[in-house]
Amino acid sequence: MNDNSEKSLESYRSLLLLSEITGQEPLSQRELSRRLGIAVGLVNSYLKNLIAKGYVRVKNFPSNRYAYLLTPQGLAEKSRLAYQHLSYFTSLYTVARQDYLDLFRRLEGAGVREVAFCGVDEVAEVAYLSLQETGLKLVAVMDDAHAGEVFFGVPVLRFAEVVRQVSAPLVISSLKRRDEIRKALEAIGIPSARIHVNSAETK
Repeated sequence: MNDNSEKSLESYRSLLLLSEITGQEPLSQRELSRRLGIAVGLVNSYLKNLIAKGYVRVKNFPSNRYAYLLTPQGLAEKSRLAYQHLSYFTSLYTVARQDYLDLFRRLEGAGVREVAFCGVDEVAEVAYLSLQETGLKLVAVMDDAHAGEVFFGVPVLRFAEVVRQVSAPLVISSLKRRDEIRKALEAIGIPSARIHVNSAETK
């Protein structure tokens, strides 16, 4: 991704984090990591940044648990980011829809008939819509963070459960966790030539 895309993704993650910590419930960084689908280290980094800017304060609970609470400045920042990302998501939808369609048509032109999605989020839904405009079939959906769920009628399984049983090209269908998913696939021995991303994610 280019610098603008990286900044957009960072501000989007900040918005998600601010949205998750609006309540009074004590939340561990590990729980925030699970909810947002990003690494604990990243959650820690974002929280430190938001606390330093005065957007978030920490409240201690017994048993070494913490609640991260929004300050008035944090509420204002969340509103600002939400407004900013209305236009960002309109652009993301338009670009991602076309880029996934281009990717699927290239695969189809190369004789591919089936694909598997790796990653479940709002971008995966856009990818699925693009897939419907081709003759390709979605034969598997994999995402350790969403295993047990159903994605457009297809059960979501863990990578290790299915990746070796499927010969179809693997399409990374998440923007937020693109790098994390690629590393997870490579860690279980999947060659990079079998892993595909849309062109917007490689710019």
